[in-house]
Amino acid sequence: MADSDFDPGQLSESQQEALGTYTAVTNQEPSAAVRLLDRSQWNVQIAIAKFFDGEAPDPVEEARASLSSSPAPPPQSFRRETLMNGFSRSPRPQNRSRLDPAPRIVPQPENQNMYRPPFLLTLLFTPFNLLSRLLSGSLSLFTYLFPFVPRLLVGSSGGRAQHRGQRDTTGRRPLNPRDTAARFSREFEEEYGQHDLSFFENGYAQAYDLAKKELKFLLVVLLSPEHDDTSTFVRSTLLSSEVVNYINDPSNKIILWAGSIQDSEAYQVSTALNCSKFPFAAVVAYTPQDSSTSMSTIARITGLNPPSAFVARLQSAISQHSPTLERARASRNEQQATHNLREEQNSAYERSLAQDRERTRQRREEEEARLRAQSEAEAKAEAAERRLRNFEQWKLWRAQSIPPEPTIPAEEVTRVSVRMTSGERVVRKFRAEADMEELYAFVECYDILSSERPSTEVKEPTNYKHVYRFRLVSPMPRMVYDLGGSGTIGSKIGRSGNILVEPIDDEDEA
Repeated sequence: MADSDFDPGQLSESQQEALGTYTAVTNQEPSAAVRLLDRSQWNVQIAIAKFFDGEAPDPVEEARASLSSSPAPPPQSFRRETLMNGFSRSPRPQNRSRLDPAPRIVPQPENQNMYRPPFLLTLLFTPFNLLSRLLSGSLSLFTYLFPFVPRLLVGSSGGRAQHRGQRDTTGRRPLNPRDTAARFSREFEEEYGQHDLSFFENGYAQAYDLAKKELKFLLVVLLSPEHDDTSTFVRSTLLSSEVVNYINDPSNKIILWAGSIQDSEAYQVSTALNCSKFPFAAVVAYTPQDSSTSMSTIARITGLNPPSAFVARLQSAISQHSPTLERARASRNEQQATHNLREEQNSAYERSLAQDRERTRQRREEEEARLRAQSEAEAKAEAAERRLRNFEQWKLWRAQSIPPEPTIPAEEVTRVSVRMTSGERVVRKFRAEADMEELYAFVECYDILSSERPSTEVKEPTNYKHVYRFRLVSPMPRMVYDLGGSGTIGSKIGRSGNILVEPIDDEDEA
């Protein structure tokens, strides 16, 4: 899939989700990411592992590429021999050499998993274990007393060189990558003194990932303390001002990682980088021409080299590969800018969407409040109308139960003069033994009693309890005739009395 033909709309929803997850972790261009995901069967974990660990070349694709790129065979011609040039030879095309891939190495300590045999086997082999320890102690004492014997047994220098390629971690406790790097830096300073080199303070895998992420050059330096040239290389070459200044120059974008092959991690790195001679230095860089996730060894520097030659080798490798990294860096910056722009657009869209949702919520709440207030007002109006209707019905019902003015002797009646709230004075006689509520009912229903009564019988309204909104008061002396308690009109007012009707307000009730 070419970059110009890449269209995210052609991907399915699951493929777009896998592409988003992959690019968020690796920060790779979408076009290259789609190709790698397609080769990984759209498995995000496999694609991420290929990106960081490097993708092995596909032999089928290489064969196809070699067949398509190989030129057509020249037409057959006769070789002519002359006295001037001998046999004439047609030029042969030379295949361009591929860079060696640099894998990502994760250290695996030897003593990470220890096998514990069953107790019965341990008890059975205890005598052999004691005998082995006894022989080992005897050999250690012998080599301590006669230190020249092991050197004679090693043999020639070629045998020594071959022996140095092996690990010797006797008595060296394996640590995690960060602690191993700190131990190497401490031992390096103890051996060679203070220096200006900035070693990467973590494992090789972390330096590898950082160089791949930031598109920098990873300079790997491997030392063998047993090698005769190690001290000379460090003092005269590695710590020389020319080499130190070149490595520390920020414009060269170099990450320096160093290790001793006595440590498990450095030994595994030396094996992976095909180290054949010490001291050893290699430059590892991102090579997009081989693969979108490839990290390759672009230069190897072995053995003793003067500072000028060492810097020249580094400068040649870095200058040849810098344009490739610059193009990849520009492409990645463009991709990051596009990603940032898309993120800003998404953020602005989310903010606008949130504002729209907030305005919609406010309008909905305002509408709900308006409808609730309208419903409450309608309910109140309906309740007031129902209360007024029940009140009018109650007055009609109560008015028909008020007896007419009595015509019995004067000693059995009470003459009451009532001043209404309208100012009208009404004089009427009531039976002295009538309840005080009858006087209240007369005042409440006076407008109906003064007009024509309905001819039909009116029933008492249901679910209605009448409350008198006035009180009857005697002016001189002031006395309030409440309905509370028992009492008749005659017992409270006497033979006659003047009564005022006072309305009761809500404030008065409070």
